Amino acid sequence: MKGQYQGVQSRLLKENSKALYMPCACHSLNLTLCDMAKSCKQDITFFGIIQQIYVFFSRSTKRWKILLDNLPKGTKLTLKPLSNTRWESRIKSVQPIRYQTIHVRSALKELEETSILMTQ
Repeated sequence: MKGQYQGVQSRLLKENSKALYMPCACHSLNLTLCDMAKSCKQDITFFGIIQQIYVFFSRSTKRWKILLDNLPKGTKLTLKPLSNTRWESRIKSVQPIRYQTIHVRSALKELEETSILMTQ
């Protein structure tokens, strides 16, 4: 949005050369947090695993159903993908694993057992 040549800032300045550009502090903080998470090896590994778990279940309707069958009835927390630009999405993607680790693990175990049976 703040691009000097093609962003909203440049368009506003074309309309009114006295316009003042003020970056949003919350947006700047959000971008800073996202950049920090990309620079720490532990964060990259941690969030990478979270994303892999989401992708593993979400790429198959059968696997997603097994996950949902293992979660407590009426639960509002399901796996969520990561976002590169929204820090709060990382919190929402960690919560289901933090609070339902046992259930996600049991879904993975069930998938392991059914895949072994399918190959025999």
